Amino acid sequence: MSEQKSRPPQDRPWESGWAPDTTRAPGTRRLWLAGALALATITACVTAVTVMDQESGEQENRAAEPTTLSSSAPGGLISFATPSEGGAEKAGADRPGPSPTPTSSAPTTSPSPKPTKKAPKPPKTSPSPTKSPKPPSSHGISIRSVNFSDRYWRVRDGYVRLDRIGSGPEQREDATFQRVAGLSDSSCYSFTTADGRYLRHRSFVLVANSNDGSSLFRQDATFCPRVWPRSGTLTLESVNYPGRFLRHRNFQLRLDPFENSHQYYGDASFQIVSGLD
Repeated sequence: MSEQKSRPPQDRPWESGWAPDTTRAPGTRRLWLAGALALATITACVTAVTVMDQESGEQENRAAEPTTLSSSAPGGLISFATPSEGGAEKAGADRPGPSPTPTSSAPTTSPSPKPTKKAPKPPKTSPSPTKSPKPPSSHGISIRSVNFSDRYWRVRDGYVRLDRIGSGPEQREDATFQRVAGLSDSSCYSFTTADGRYLRHRSFVLVANSNDGSSLFRQDATFCPRVWPRSGTLTLESVNYPGRFLRHRNFQLRLDPFENSHQYYGDASFQIVSGLD
């Protein structure tokens, strides 16, 4: 039986002649554990860095990948991903964009104009001149305005105007007419002056002209009365331009389209009175 010596305290092994086992370095197991832990940590870090690099590369590829616009974009243009707020300004943002190209299906014809509204007509009354006011004198008639009762039709420089008539015989003769059967329609009126001229419209202005015997003259010199029952006044409608009536505008007698307004009623309404001469 081998002799066993008692193990002295580790801090004083030389006192009994006992020597420690030197075949294994002290703390070897701890070193192995520390090395394995360090190796695992390094491996995890390398793996994490690799994964992050791959994800960053995929995001960059997606950001740089162009996206095609809809088929309505002109010229097959493409657009890139919009940068985040506060990022760099878009390249070419200062360039004006191209104007859209019309498609082949777009209509090429311009829309048709809207139909114009027809002018309203005054109340229908009998066109027979027998229902109009009769001139009280056989020496001729004068025609007085309704909304300017101190003014009468008067031929001046070949045109018919609405004037105030003084006491002079020449003015009173210029404001006196003969009413005769219409040259174009006997149920309507024509008016003659003292020297035999007829009142007719020319370029829609009332003038005094000599009868040239033409059909156009007869129509231009014929006016049909339209009597307003309440006031007993009348308006005079053109034969060859139905819907246009004699009215004064700036005291000039004209042939204007009918208007449904108080101003037009006043300007186009007249009274037949005894001749001023």
